[in-house]
Amino acid sequence: MCLCITGFLPDEANDDSLQCELDVAPEFNQAVLDLVGWNSLEESVRHGVVELTAAQVRQIESVLGQPIPSDLDICISVFA
Repeated sequence: MCLCITGFLPDEANDDSLQCELDVAPEFNQAVLDLVGWNSLEESVRHGVVELTAAQVRQIESVLGQPIPSDLDICISVFA
């Protein structure tokens, strides 16, 4: 299992196609889980796809050391 960050155009765009996808490297899992408020990958499966706040996205960018598009609705989920 791994954490997957996805980005979609805002709702008003009427386009639900995937615009970006980022699989979180295993060494960053716990830091990202902490930012989202989840204890484990197993627990996060129960949450399904969760939209991240802008603050969470910026914090995750800092952890991962790479930018995440700010013009998209960004979500996180577990990919098995």
